Amino acid sequence: MNGKEVVSALDMMFRWVTRLVCINILWIFFTFAGLLLLGIFPSTTAALGIIRRWLLGEQDFSIWRAYKEMYQKEFFQANIIGWTIAGIGAILYLNYQIILTSEQDFWFFVPFAFYVVLFFYALLLFWCLPLLVHYKTSWFHYLKNAIVLGLTNIHYTLLTGTFFFLVSYFSLEYPGIFPFFSASLLAAGWMWSSFQVFKKIDKI
Repeated sequence: MNGKEVVSALDMMFRWVTRLVCINILWIFFTFAGLLLLGIFPSTTAALGIIRRWLLGEQDFSIWRAYKEMYQKEFFQANIIGWTIAGIGAILYLNYQIILTSEQDFWFFVPFAFYVVLFFYALLLFWCLPLLVHYKTSWFHYLKNAIVLGLTNIHYTLLTGTFFFLVSYFSLEYPGIFPFFSASLLAAGWMWSSFQVFKKIDKI
């Protein structure tokens, strides 16, 4: 690698670091702009949308304006999908607590069935918002397609799960990175993984 290539690589690295810091700050700002509960899913959707534009090769656009427009445009749809998934997660958590605290002996298939349902829940969690960013359809089809794509592209589902785990782990171990990188790093890895599948579908 010659000097020019080194400079080019460093320039690209610093450019992405700057981008990720900007996205993370915007994610925090717009999450709280929606009073946290109503802001977290639209803000996450907007972060994924900006990452998608960069993956498509778009460069010359205002990050602030694009983020704000996507946040507003997908506000209701993102909240419907996000809180549907959150509601399912809450029900699963309650069932898990019942299984843990119950003195009744469950048959083997009860905890087995729970983990099967948990797996399908992970498919919804990992795929719904990237689908919302890339395709336009009804919220029901987002849920259905999330399961189909998650099952037929299990290696990317596992990769996304790995991103979730690593970002969560390092954010808890080193909380100082949260204001600058946690959400944006997750969005970048999450959208990149999903985008590999979307590219194949769009070519068909």
